[in-house]
Amino acid sequence: MLSPWNSVTSELKQRFPQHVHTDVETLYSNSFDGLKISFLPQAVIRPDEVGMIAPVLRLANQHRIPVTTRGVGSTLTGAATPVNGGWVLDLHQLSQIEIDPVHRIANVQCGAVVKDIQDSAAKVGLFYPPDPSSYKWCTIGGNIACNAGGLRCVKYGVTRDYVMGLKGFLADGSEVEWGKPVRKFATGYNLRDLWIGSEGTLGIITSATLKLIPLPTHRRTALLGFRSEKAALDATLDLMTSTLTPSILEFIDTLSVRGAQESIGYPLFEDDSDICVLLVEIDGTDAHLLDAELNSLRRWMDQHSSLQSIAASEAEAEALWTVRRQCSGAMFKLGNSKLNEDVVVPLSKMQDLIAHVSLLRETHHVPIAVFGHAGDGNLHVNIMYDREDKEMSLRAQNCLQSLMEKVVDLNGAISGEHGVGLAKSHFMELQFNEAQLRLMREIKAVFDPNGILNPRKWFEPFSPWNYQKESFRFPWDKH
Repeated sequence: MLSPWNSVTSELKQRFPQHVHTDVETLYSNSFDGLKISFLPQAVIRPDEVGMIAPVLRLANQHRIPVTTRGVGSTLTGAATPVNGGWVLDLHQLSQIEIDPVHRIANVQCGAVVKDIQDSAAKVGLFYPPDPSSYKWCTIGGNIACNAGGLRCVKYGVTRDYVMGLKGFLADGSEVEWGKPVRKFATGYNLRDLWIGSEGTLGIITSATLKLIPLPTHRRTALLGFRSEKAALDATLDLMTSTLTPSILEFIDTLSVRGAQESIGYPLFEDDSDICVLLVEIDGTDAHLLDAELNSLRRWMDQHSSLQSIAASEAEAEALWTVRRQCSGAMFKLGNSKLNEDVVVPLSKMQDLIAHVSLLRETHHVPIAVFGHAGDGNLHVNIMYDREDKEMSLRAQNCLQSLMEKVVDLNGAISGEHGVGLAKSHFMELQFNEAQLRLMREIKAVFDPNGILNPRKWFEPFSPWNYQKESFRFPWDKH
């Protein structure tokens, strides 16, 4: 059956023959993101200059063709999945980076890779702190679209805290700018922050001005073992009420540590291998001040755990971080499919959340591992299951529903850093009441009256577990 958009796509291809792709391989590689659910678009458009975007959007808006924007598709929620087909606007080639050391800002295009921004800033002694785990390949446009976080959020904050200004386009092709490259801006509505975290539903981000700070030149890393998760979280609360502000504070539960130790082939501590752990890092620009903080850290460590290790060098610090890096991969020893939830609760409620996870394990007989950012309450709950086992899949779904209900009951949020996309749209009605959702829909209609930008995200319940996750090849894969 011919698509009603065929003639429009052909028209676009004639205008931009080098940039509009309709071959099967390109369509497939742009049909999914980290959620691994595929919907084929009709065309993939890859602009190499910003001027191409407005005519594409004008044509799409005129003919009501869905437009899904993407960078490299590293998002885990389906936010970059073209559910309604249409056109994928792949912006990864817009990747210019300019560092202004006087004003301590970075002017970057949306396709710039986060690590490249960090490396460019570091060359002049500056620092862009947000560090999602995919920072080596994810793009800043995607980070802004989902308000990405990372390990360093406990001290430095999330992407939103570093965006000073945005440029981009509305659905009808109108060019807009929100904010300015200035430290203070109290002029008009703050539409910049409305776009941050909107996941491409309100407009197309093409460039951003990012705030930079002095580069921390020193860091110290410590690992603590605990024989109970309660003890680890008690220690977390004690640290967060002290005068210390860790740059990273990660919690890894017993099930995750077991998997990580099996992967690396040795126990973290000879005295006890059946433990949960905290990974703590402090950093700064002054070595003497950091030494004083390290003494405070040691006193805190001695109060809470005899199982401890402080890295004496960068190489030892990297060795300590090995356990955290092994967590995600180790989960697949527990099941071939994962519901990876980045929920966030108040720090004082983390123990309640962990207790609820333990209850879910016992009542539903599903392995659930928890690790993540204890310093800001953003814990990654990994519900593992075998997708070929229908009965187990159903139990995993029930666990997910109960988890989200508990998170909202604890005054938390269903997503701390990944965003909503498709994966969490099913739970938006848990998080927000009808008045809140109605206002969000009305805002969407103001920015995108024809509903062409990233349709079916957020407001239409979607059940990811109804889609089989087969063998997908990501665009950044080398094999």
